[in-house]
Amino acid sequence: MYKSTKLYSFLSGCAGWSLSRLYGNEFASEGSQLQRYAARLNAVEINTSFYRPHRSKTYARWAESVPEDFRFSVKLPKAVTHEQRLQACDGPLDRFLDECGHLGSRLGCLLVQLPPSLAYDGAVAYRFFESVRKRYAGALAVEPRHRSWSAAQSLLVDFQVAQVAASPARFGVNALPGGWPGLVYWRLHGEPQIYRSAYGSEYLQRLAAQLNVRRAARLPTWCVFDNTANGAALGDALAMSAYLRNDA
Repeated sequence: MYKSTKLYSFLSGCAGWSLSRLYGNEFASEGSQLQRYAARLNAVEINTSFYRPHRSKTYARWAESVPEDFRFSVKLPKAVTHEQRLQACDGPLDRFLDECGHLGSRLGCLLVQLPPSLAYDGAVAYRFFESVRKRYAGALAVEPRHRSWSAAQSLLVDFQVAQVAASPARFGVNALPGGWPGLVYWRLHGEPQIYRSAYGSEYLQRLAAQLNVRRAARLPTWCVFDNTANGAALGDALAMSAYLRNDA
């Protein structure tokens, strides 16, 4: 069973570590893109794991490329969430955990993003999260995208699974963090144009104030920008980190 090490109080970054030309002067000129990225931000979300497996030695190499306090969040493969729809998925789940487990102490969280068509079924969700918890004891977050998952809160608490706060929200309860209160995970996809729009300074400062409340309570808190299509995520993540440093 894999268990991540203690999370630092605030982890901010992007869905991927590609360095947009818009912000190239914010980063060192030497090193791999991941090394340059990790010198400025302390977390990243690996989304490519959703589409294809990565070799164990690839995860190990990534872990060796970043500082000790850097953390990766890794997205579960679509074979588990979208094809098997959380059922009869022990094989792909075991393979995924074996691979990403080579991040070692830098594995900070696993992310379960569900398809919009997947309605909440209490029995299915129970068996799935029970299966995950038999194998993995670390931080775990779920981003449901069907409004019926508003009924899942008590189950998520029982399995210590945080419900992602998403922007834009798909249903009322996912506009703010939910599920298990011991972990906070924000995913910001861009508004008004999803995956493309940058967040203005007013929005980011309001969110920073909310995150500081969580940080003051010493809750592990993730803030991941997924508005990567036009490179906006990187600027937003740098701005958020600056706001939080100034308020610390």
